[in-house]
Amino acid sequence: MGRVEGKVAIITGGAGGIGAATARLLAREGAKVVLTDINDDNGRKLADEIGGTYHHQDVTDEAQWSSLVKSVESAHGALNILVNAAGIEGDVSGGTPENASYAEWKRVHAINLDGTFLGCREAIPAMRRAGGGSIVNISSIVAHFATPFTAPYGSSKAGVRHLTMSVAHHGAADKVRCNSVHPGLIRTRMLENIHATRARDTNKDFDAARAMSLARVPMGELGEPEDVAYMILYLACDESRYVTGAAFNIDGGWNLN
Repeated sequence: MGRVEGKVAIITGGAGGIGAATARLLAREGAKVVLTDINDDNGRKLADEIGGTYHHQDVTDEAQWSSLVKSVESAHGALNILVNAAGIEGDVSGGTPENASYAEWKRVHAINLDGTFLGCREAIPAMRRAGGGSIVNISSIVAHFATPFTAPYGSSKAGVRHLTMSVAHHGAADKVRCNSVHPGLIRTRMLENIHATRARDTNKDFDAARAMSLARVPMGELGEPEDVAYMILYLACDESRYVTGAAFNIDGGWNLN
């Protein structure tokens, strides 16, 4: 028996990075995985690989969320796990509080925060009908401190943390748990893009830009998507049945600085 044997899981942003690693792990541990993304080619390929299903989804679209959850309940009889992993970094060059455009602010919050809110809102009644469930929201380690060069991103991820606590409190009586996971420097497309942009903006090569980031991490190395996926697995399974409203840092000690 796997750790999430027979449970039904929706994973947004499931076509790559942390979402894809989580989809593979939950499927290996026995879950029926429904992954969603806007990258249809990668999403369908991964769903076929793990024996799951794929739905094209814009997480900012309210109607798509309602349709997705209804479809999952109809096909599988319940929704037990939701992993809100869809997210973007936004503009990492012009993201200061003074220079960020309002359009960029709204775009980043729409995907990172509004999409997470809509997922939580739709999942709560479905999980109540299932007798309980687990929502895992992907925030970021930067939710805990200032992000002067990426203010929209930092604000959106701090909002995810606060939303998580509110959802946890609201759902506790119905055994609908909600926790947030806060990755640090994880080897994903998002991080590669950030380092490439920083290299360009500081006139350094890519390796130098990455070394500057790693200098903040006491363990001195990048994390892997699987490092985050294993924490999500714990929060998704019944081993964490008494854990709700908590924040889990997966950051090699970055938060200690």
